[in-house]
Amino acid sequence: MSTFGTDGAAASAIAPEPPTSVPPGPMARRRPAAGAVLVANLVAQVVIVVTGGAVRLTASGLGCAAWPQCQPGHFTPTRHAESAFHQTIEFGNRTLTGVLTLIAIAVVLLVCTDRARSRGYRALGAVPLAGVLLQALVGGVVVLADLSPGWVALHYLISAALIAASTVLLYRFREGDGPPEPTVDRPTVLVARALATVLPVVLILGTVATGSGPHGGDEDVAYRFAVDPVAVSRLHSVCVWVFAALLTVLAYRILRRPAAPPGPAVPAGPAGPGARRAVLTLAAVTLVQGAIGYAQYATGLPIGLVGLHMLGSALLIVATTWTLLTLRVRRAPAG
Repeated sequence: MSTFGTDGAAASAIAPEPPTSVPPGPMARRRPAAGAVLVANLVAQVVIVVTGGAVRLTASGLGCAAWPQCQPGHFTPTRHAESAFHQTIEFGNRTLTGVLTLIAIAVVLLVCTDRARSRGYRALGAVPLAGVLLQALVGGVVVLADLSPGWVALHYLISAALIAASTVLLYRFREGDGPPEPTVDRPTVLVARALATVLPVVLILGTVATGSGPHGGDEDVAYRFAVDPVAVSRLHSVCVWVFAALLTVLAYRILRRPAAPPGPAVPAGPAGPGARRAVLTLAAVTLVQGAIGYAQYATGLPIGLVGLHMLGSALLIVATTWTLLTLRVRRAPAG
């Protein structure tokens, strides 16, 4: 999840005007539409985590008993009083997947065909569509495997990766295609990389903690993972505290310490306002997410708080990825 040193990563909003390499012409006129579509794609990626969480929390994973049909012989829910609620929840999530597919196709048409941008940026535009298609297949396996907990966890983690990729794509849209240049010193870069490494561990342990608790997604089998939910929750909490400690160090270095002395790749001066805003936003999201986590644990995991925690996990991915991207800059190529 590191955003340092690869062409697919994005850069900082430090420059007063985000540089681009798009010349006047048809593609330049399509840029406002592309920006709106990329925002819609990121929002939809976050929302589908929430609706997927609703499926799991209400044990509606088999509300539609077949795939790709909802019920055998029917693509839409059939009227059965005893399962109408679960069918509606599951079918709603599937419908949103269809909407997300249409948005992903629009991303491909607007990004992958933009010959004025770099090959890496255009390739990144295909990731949302590839991810949605992969999610459809994994969702089918989840249904056919009777909500196997490993597949359910993978379903969420793919969404987490798509949220990160969609955040990078939106950020890359705002900048040029020149080589990445760090805007902070080397120690700050290393702290940021450590933060990016810890976040996936936090998400994986959070998924296992949910699957081992009473909201594993199955009304008949409450505890889907055969592990101690208390022990996993505590391990998850330890990793969250490690994440918070690294974030504190990163925030201090961005807010209080100047950048490295001028050099061939590092500009002079402190981190830019974009990085400062981003790290403060990330700190706020982390505090709220941690508070929700402890509150849900202390109150017996009510469905509403668990759902908010899933939303918070998606927002934490966005905020972390965006913060890391502000620590470097890509300028328009010379000429």
